Amino acid sequence: MLNNSDFTNYKLSHSQRSHGFPLYLHDNQTRARNANKPKNFFILKMERVNGEDIWQDREIRFDVDHKLLRLINGEVQVAKVENVEDTKGNNGDRGTMRVTNLRLIWHAASMPRINITIGWNTITATQSKTSTSLATRNRGTSNEAIYVLAKVSSSTTKFEFIFTTTNSTAHSKLFTTIASISRAYETTKMYRELKMRGVFIREDGTLRILPQENIIDTVRGVWNLSTETGSLGVFVITNIRVVWYAELNIGYNVSVPYLTLYSARIRESKFGMALVLETTSSSGEYVLGFRIDPPELLQTLLKSIQSLHKAHLLKPIFGVSYKSEPRKDDEEVDIIDTNEDDVEIVKNFRPDPFAAYFDGQHSATDEKQLPVFNPELGLAIEPIRNGFTLNDLWTIHIDG
Repeated sequence: MLNNSDFTNYKLSHSQRSHGFPLYLHDNQTRARNANKPKNFFILKMERVNGEDIWQDREIRFDVDHKLLRLINGEVQVAKVENVEDTKGNNGDRGTMRVTNLRLIWHAASMPRINITIGWNTITATQSKTSTSLATRNRGTSNEAIYVLAKVSSSTTKFEFIFTTTNSTAHSKLFTTIASISRAYETTKMYRELKMRGVFIREDGTLRILPQENIIDTVRGVWNLSTETGSLGVFVITNIRVVWYAELNIGYNVSVPYLTLYSARIRESKFGMALVLETTSSSGEYVLGFRIDPPELLQTLLKSIQSLHKAHLLKPIFGVSYKSEPRKDDEEVDIIDTNEDDVEIVKNFRPDPFAAYFDGQHSATDEKQLPVFNPELGLAIEPIRNGFTLNDLWTIHIDG
C-alpha cells in the first residue's frame, strides 16, 4: 500500500505535458515493484485478469504455431477464401485467406507452417492493383491483387503484403470484406482504447451508449484525485467500460474499456481510501484514483467492476461487426467459407520471413538504391517501384 506522498508523485506522460492534461497519471513505481514478484503472485493473491495478452489485432506475426491461428474469445471469422496467393512472400504458392474481426490470416495450402497474421490495428491502407502473380502470368492472364500496407506502432518498419486470388469474383468479395472490416475497426476504437477528453458525454450529462453496451450503475459525487483539491464528477459503469466525467465540465472525462484495464483495487491516498484503476502497458499504464463515499459503496463498486472486468474478458466485445451481402442464385457457393480451419503446423520455419514483406523494392540484404532526380517534383526521391507512378504515392493511403 502506498503512502500519501507515493500517490501524488506519479510522472506525467509526454502527451499530458504537451496537451496540458494533468488528470491521469503513470504509476511506474508500482509496475517496477510488481515486475520483481513471482509470476503466480497475482493469480494466488489478486486473481488478476487483463487484456494484456490480446495481441491478435495489434501485431504482425509470421510462421506462428497453429494454436495461435485459432480464434480467441470474442474473435469472429467473417470470411474464408481458398486459392489466395501471397504474391510478395510466396509467389506461385496458393493458400487460404481468413478474415476475422481482429486480423487477416493467411497460410500456404501445401505447407501450412508458412503463415501470416496481420492485426487490423497495424494496417494503414489497402488497395486493389494489377497482380504480379507468377501463376496468372504463366497462364497469360492478369488479375487484380490486394495490396495491404502495415506498420506496428512500436516499430518504424513498414510492411507490404500482396494477395492475389484466382478469379475476379473472389477478388471483389475479398477486397470488399477487407475494406469493410478495416473501416469498422477504425470507427469502433471506443471499445478497445482508453479515451481522455472525448465527446462521449451528451450536453445533458448522459453517456452516449455504444451498440451492445448496457449501463450497469451510475454514481454521482465521485471525486477524481488528480488535483490537489480533487474534481467532483459522475461515475458510469457499463458492461464494456468505466466512465468518469466532471459535473461542471463534461469535456473533462475519461473512458476506460475493460480491455485496457489491468487491475481495480482500493488503496490509501492523502484523500483517504480510494478506488484505483490501473491500465495495461499497451494503453499507457495509467493510474486513475477516485474517492467514493461511504466506504460501503466503495467496496460495492470495486466488486462490481472486478466482476464485470473478468466477465468481459471471458467473452470480449471488440465492437467490430460486419453484415455480408446476400448471395445471388448464380454465384459460386464455394468462394467464401465461414468455417474455421484447424491445421497442424510442422515445427520448421522459414529462415527470414520478414525480409520478403519490407515496404520497398529491395530486401533487408540488398543495397539501398540511391535517390534520383524527379523533374515533376523538382526533388531527388527514392526510385519508384515498378507498377507504381508518382500519382500513386499520393493516393495509396485510402481513408477508412
